[in-house]
Amino acid sequence: MATTTGHETTSAEERPPTPAPEPTTPTRPVHHGASQRGIDMIPSSSFKSGRFGRMFRHLPVFEHAADDMTALAQRMVEPAGPPAAENPDIPSGYTYFGQFVDHDITFDPVSSLRRQNDPDALHNFRTPRFDLDSLYGRGPADQPYLYDDSGPVTKMRLGEDVGVVPTETSGAGPDLPRNEPRQRTSGEEVFFGRALIGDPRNDENLLVSQLHVSMLQFHNRVADVVGATTPLTGDDAFKETQRLVRWHYQWVVVHDFLRRIVGQAVVDDILRTETFVSGPDGATTSLVRPTFQFYEPAHEAYIPVEFAVAAYRFGHSMIRGRYHINDFVRNARGAQGPIPIFGTELPPDELSNLNGFRRLPPQWAVEWKFMVDMPGSDTPAQASLPIDTQLARPLADLPLSVSAHPPHALAERNLQRGVALGLPAGNTVARAMGVDPLDAATLGIGDLSEDLRMHPPLWFYILKEAETLADGKTLGPVGGRIVAEVLIGLLNEDPLSYLSVEPNWRPQAPMARDDGSFDLPQLLRFAKEG
Repeated sequence: MATTTGHETTSAEERPPTPAPEPTTPTRPVHHGASQRGIDMIPSSSFKSGRFGRMFRHLPVFEHAADDMTALAQRMVEPAGPPAAENPDIPSGYTYFGQFVDHDITFDPVSSLRRQNDPDALHNFRTPRFDLDSLYGRGPADQPYLYDDSGPVTKMRLGEDVGVVPTETSGAGPDLPRNEPRQRTSGEEVFFGRALIGDPRNDENLLVSQLHVSMLQFHNRVADVVGATTPLTGDDAFKETQRLVRWHYQWVVVHDFLRRIVGQAVVDDILRTETFVSGPDGATTSLVRPTFQFYEPAHEAYIPVEFAVAAYRFGHSMIRGRYHINDFVRNARGAQGPIPIFGTELPPDELSNLNGFRRLPPQWAVEWKFMVDMPGSDTPAQASLPIDTQLARPLADLPLSVSAHPPHALAERNLQRGVALGLPAGNTVARAMGVDPLDAATLGIGDLSEDLRMHPPLWFYILKEAETLADGKTLGPVGGRIVAEVLIGLLNEDPLSYLSVEPNWRPQAPMARDDGSFDLPQLLRFAKEG
């Protein structure tokens, strides 16, 4: 039976202000202590990090029975056979860009599904900023193995060219850098080269790992631009490269990814433009001034658990069960069709799935025309699946590298995580936002337990809201507003983001197209030109 829990502790956004972390990737050596991870993470620690908190901290929480979560999760698996529907408005590459964004702003290495967690005490080992610390790590002084300083401007180290497709003109590129470039065996154990990157989660499947490679290449291309067009050298040139890379990435998050996920109207409602008189002659100036209804940190940015554990997990429903990755592999596989996103790990069969944490198979580099709408491409991008309550069947049995402990069904893991962190019910959050809540019949749970009918889990509710109110093409009013306010709010709270430093900034040549536009396809095109 559901039980109500109050939250009397002081939330992260109500704590006294603390000194800000270093504003850029450190270039001086950082020394680490040996205290227990997650304990004493004071501002002077080498971890540039923040805390999780609550967006709706005064709402009641209902603790569901495990059996109810299992029953609901079993309904969240798509039927056997090809997907019944697709979402042509969101190409499948944005699914993995969303995963990359998540890894950039959140990392909770000490969480557990098997205990109750207090998000006010839960440490986020990522800076809650779009600063690409998942790419840059702790900087070239502390993690020099991530970098290549052989040229005039420090670049990112790339891996082997094992993935290059020799007969194509795709620009498809290398693997991630790894500490063991070749697979070796010892008894019954199998060893794969560990990726040398700022966040190991960006190697958990081959699609996000190839996106990470593209971001490394984007940095290197921007470094060439800085070296050729500015007098900057050394550390100054590196920091200018980082600024340009981060700002263009932030632009894609807000003006491409987010607009596709929540709709342009929601983004425009937050990114309002104010006009004010700027001169004695009455001349006016317009400036972007974000306005928020629900995400309002009192002192410093934080990650709401309603976002991290529910709303932002919308992307799990967009994952296809299989993907084409390039022309060469598609032609070689023939009747086998697209490659499964997950598959068996032992014994290893590197040509049967897109599992991660391993060396990229030869000629398996991703041609991004299969994943996003590349201008001039002769191949239509594979669409994502709708944002709804039906997850692809492979997600009902995750590989051990992704899910070491039961349950192995992604839907059940998400639902249990919501219980462990005490999320409010979806209809409770809707009412708090002034949105008419969906009833049990609309949610399709009228025959389940009274607890579920009265207090539907927030993650499930947000997916069903998108399914019923937006036809699975975008998030609905509850999920969309939470996601948009948090992502733009994090950008607004970052003192070094383009939104804080230069609110009217726009992408610039040669990174942008000739007409000034810039989006994920253009980022990938520019990254691959070098």
